[in-house]
Amino acid sequence: MTARVQRLQVLGSLLVAAVIVAVAIAVVTSKFGSTTAAERELQEDRLEQREELREERLERLEERREGD
Repeated sequence: MTARVQRLQVLGSLLVAAVIVAVAIAVVTSKFGSTTAAERELQEDRLEQREELREERLERLEERREGD
């Protein structure tokens, strides 16, 4: 092989490697999603906590009314 062919082969290999890395990053990102999914889950957890607190307050209020 000549030096020119070797350089072209190395350049081609590096280009293919860069494409493989880019595709791997895209696949991993799409599988795990962005942080917005985590943020949505956090919001849902907070909403559930608020609802539980509201229910507990209502129960305590009803118990006080029954005691009076």
